Amino acid sequence: MDVPLWFALVVVGYLGCKLVRPPLWLVLVLLLGGYLIAGSLLAPVIDHAIKK
Repeated sequence: MDVPLWFALVVVGYLGCKLVRPPLWLVLVLLLGGYLIAGSLLAPVIDHAIKK
């Protein structure tokens, strides 16, 4: 069964927020931080570290 990555991330994120109940500010900081880092000069460095 092939599941799209975006759908798997949505399900895992929803279940994580529902079960762990992190503060809303922490969720927003992680989402915004990830978005900003993905568009920055650090993106190739992080991509290389992940794929290594």
